[in-house]
Amino acid sequence: MDGFTSQIQVVRGRGARSNASGRYERETREAFEDGWTAEDDEPRQITTTVTAEKAKLIISRNDSPDIGFSASINPYRGCEHGCIYCYARPAHAYMGLSPGLDFETKLFAKPDAARLLEAELSKPRYVPEVIHIGGNTDPYQPQERSLRITRGVIEVLSRFDHPFSIISKSALVQRDIDLMAPMAAKNLVRVAISVTTLDRKLARSMEPRAATPEKRIETIRRLADAGVPTVVMFAPCIPGLNDHEMEAVLERCAQAGAVGAGYVTLRLPLEIADLFQEWLNTDQPDRATKVMSLLRQMRGGRTYDSQWGKRMKGEGPLAALNAKRFRTAKARYGLDRPLPPLDIGLFRVPPKAGGQMDLFK
Repeated sequence: MDGFTSQIQVVRGRGARSNASGRYERETREAFEDGWTAEDDEPRQITTTVTAEKAKLIISRNDSPDIGFSASINPYRGCEHGCIYCYARPAHAYMGLSPGLDFETKLFAKPDAARLLEAELSKPRYVPEVIHIGGNTDPYQPQERSLRITRGVIEVLSRFDHPFSIISKSALVQRDIDLMAPMAAKNLVRVAISVTTLDRKLARSMEPRAATPEKRIETIRRLADAGVPTVVMFAPCIPGLNDHEMEAVLERCAQAGAVGAGYVTLRLPLEIADLFQEWLNTDQPDRATKVMSLLRQMRGGRTYDSQWGKRMKGEGPLAALNAKRFRTAKARYGLDRPLPPLDIGLFRVPPKAGGQMDLFK
């Protein structure tokens, strides 16, 4: 790969530098040298397409001890933000598509999400628990502005007084403050905003279609002003690239009104390892060797370790140092105070229009 990186044609506004075939395909695509260079005219831009996905259920469940939720909703597959490090990229291979540019340009949406959610919450045997929105791809990616699927999901949760958390790196979250603020007053919602860097140039390259760092911090401020508890996620923490910004990011977000913080060390499962190294070689060539060396030191000498208890933070001296720095910064900026658990006791199935009301409520 190293000998070819100088000839890679970067597609403007996209994170991945290539579009290799998914690992399940019989036929494979790979890049080759065809004589074009960066001095030649750029090819036409890739158009984003969105395909409606007919889902039977909308709530997904997991039993991972590494994450703080077991129930989640993902309104979209694929993500136009194009973050090169996104751990959801390999899932596109299950769709017969590439985790590279296909992941950013061939999206799938679940237009029936709100209807399906209402049906699941209305089942007599449903037991409420906090639902996390966006555990896979961003629920507020650009297509949400017109499709409004995430907003429809939140409207249902609001009517049922159902607690939820949500994570995004988009300023579009601000659109739904009118729904979140009343729920926050009842301790039914918590928002996480991902702030990976304060460097606009790095953010533009690494997360090409996500909001700028300044807009994300402004979003934290707007949510906090509306009374919506908001935490900052410094994720991913990339050794040799953005890890030096950890304290600065937490300080800025605390000043904006964040009430908590978390971090995750860069994860490179399956195809992401090649995609990320390809991006490093084209966008951060002077740091590429150092970044991968430091990462392997945190992953037992490998590019990635999927073991529970290790995959989120890594291991070894560098991982321990990051953990200590993070704990110290959280305490320094007042982000270490425990947050009360979201309230599941208010959940109720609202009466249907024209239905009989409950005489005992």
